Amino acid sequence: MNGKVVLITGANAGIGKITAQELAKMGARVVMVARSRERGEAALADVRRGSGSDRVDLLLADLSVQAEVRRLAAEFRERYGRLHVLVNNAGALIMTRQESADGIEMTFALNHLAYFLLTDLLLDLLKANAPARIVNVSSAAHFRAKLDFDDLENKTKYSGMNVYSQSKLANVYFTYELARRLEGTGVTANCLHPGFVASNFAKNNGWLAKMGMFLMRPFAISVEKGAETSIYLASSPQVAGVTGQYFDKKKAVRSSAVSYDETAARRLWGTSEQLIQPR
Repeated sequence: MNGKVVLITGANAGIGKITAQELAKMGARVVMVARSRERGEAALADVRRGSGSDRVDLLLADLSVQAEVRRLAAEFRERYGRLHVLVNNAGALIMTRQESADGIEMTFALNHLAYFLLTDLLLDLLKANAPARIVNVSSAAHFRAKLDFDDLENKTKYSGMNVYSQSKLANVYFTYELARRLEGTGVTANCLHPGFVASNFAKNNGWLAKMGMFLMRPFAISVEKGAETSIYLASSPQVAGVTGQYFDKKKAVRSSAVSYDETAARRLWGTSEQLIQPR
């Protein structure tokens, strides 16, 4: 990874933070993205200390807000001008329906559209620095999902877990369609299930969610274990040139049956393009 520039979203905690640390250990210039300056700077200090590298930086953005994603991409381009690996990792489980600053259902805005928009804004940098890689963190939760294109933002009914699962299916659709569109460019796109990780995930949803995570904690894997597949896809020569795959435990496996519906993937792409148009 020497000489490689890596951008990682959701890097202030959990598997994103470990991914940043381990890639920095390998010699990469790592740029961490966080929403909170306080938490981001604390994580930056931890990653620099844990990796023994000072080639780690921090950029701030609320990725649920499209103007913030655009500002982040512009700031990254101005400061670095090169990109070899993009790790789309930021996401959340939101139990009650909320809308983003752009008026879009929050889970869809953060977990899918942020991946879609940031990738689109930085794609020319990745192509210019090929071979390059895009790594999208999805989840096995996508197996229980299907998309209702007549109510993609779940305005008529809302279940936090169902909506989260739909967003993770959107990550898989996006990855597969992106890989098809990038054929011959030298840029690969893969997605992954990190496992059920013992992290702060879902703790933004009040005491009930915190209690649920506490009770499930004995069945969870460590953040170090959860980050292994992201690190592998970002760095391993064993997956050089591998694209359009879904990984679990560092192995390419089958995703859900519906995730291979190319018509649905193209439809989601078109809808996403409409939703990221400046308003």
